[in-house]
Amino acid sequence: MRFVFVMDTLDRVDPDKDTTFAFIEAAQARGHESLHCGPADLGIRGGKTYARVRGVSTHAQAPRITLDGEPRDVVLETTDAIFIRKDPPFDRAYSYLTLLLEHARGGPVIVNDPRGLRDANEKLYAINFSEFTPTTIVTSDRDSILAFMNEHERAVIKPLDGAGGSGVLMLNAGDKNARAIVDVISHEGKRLVMVQEFLPAVTAGDKRILLLDGEPLGAINRVPRADDLRSNIHVGGSVVPCDISAREHEMIKKIAPRLRADGLIFVGLDVIGERLTEVNVTSPTGIQELGRHTSSKPSEKVIAWVENKRKG
Repeated sequence: MRFVFVMDTLDRVDPDKDTTFAFIEAAQARGHESLHCGPADLGIRGGKTYARVRGVSTHAQAPRITLDGEPRDVVLETTDAIFIRKDPPFDRAYSYLTLLLEHARGGPVIVNDPRGLRDANEKLYAINFSEFTPTTIVTSDRDSILAFMNEHERAVIKPLDGAGGSGVLMLNAGDKNARAIVDVISHEGKRLVMVQEFLPAVTAGDKRILLLDGEPLGAINRVPRADDLRSNIHVGGSVVPCDISAREHEMIKKIAPRLRADGLIFVGLDVIGERLTEVNVTSPTGIQELGRHTSSKPSEKVIAWVENKRKG
C-alpha cells in the first residue's frame, strides 16, 4: 500500500519520541511505501487533490529518517491512506489543509477525518462529555473568570488554540498577578479562553489514554516537574507506566461512539484524577512511550487497522 504522511519537516522529528516516526517505521516493516509532504505541498487540479511528495524511510542508524528520491506529484485519491500528522496549532493553514483533503474523501483511509479535525477543537470537544470533565467555563470576560477563580480558589486558564501546554497558567485567588494573567491570555477580553477548576491530582500525573477507533491501546502517565504545572513531555514531564481505571473505561465507552461518528480514529484523551481535560485529535503523541512501557508495538496495531479498513 501507499501511505501519505502530511506532516512537519524532518528536522522536527525526534526518532525516539515521535509518534509519526513510529507509524512510518511500522508501515515500512509491513512492506508499505510511505510518502512525505507538508501542508504547502498540497493542491487541486481538475477537481482532484494532489501532493508533491518524496519517499520517506526510517533507519536503525543515523540518520534515523530520510527523504528519498526526487519530488513527484501524486493524486491522493489513488493512494491507500493519508495520515494527517501536522503538529498543532490548528490555525488557518491547518484549516485549509483539511478543506483540500475533503476532495480525497471516498478514496484513501484518512486518519483523522478532515471534517472531524475542523469540528473537534481539542479543548472544547471535551465539553461534549461534561459528566467527566472538571468544572469549566469558556468566556472572554475578565470578571467572570476572576469570579470563577475566587469560587474555586485555584483555577487553570488556557487559550483555546494552544497546544503542548503553551499558555496554560495557574490562577490563584489573592494573587495580584491574576488580573494581568487573564488579560494576557484573553488578549484583554478579545479572545475566548477556557478556565477549569484546578485538580490537585495533577501532581500525581496527567494520564494520556491512546484510542484506536474508540478502543484503548493503553495509557501512559506524564508526571510534571516539581517546579511546573504542566506535565507535557516536551516541557519536562516524565513518563511512567499506568493502567486504565474502571471509571476511565466507562468514560471511553461513552466517548467512543461520538469519536467514530466524527471519524476521529487515533485520539489521545488527557485525564487528571479520572477527569477528562482535553481530547487530542491533531497529531496525538505518546505511542512510543506506551510501546516502551508495555514492551509492545502499538504503532503496528494502528497500521494493521488501516490495512483492514482499506481492504474492507
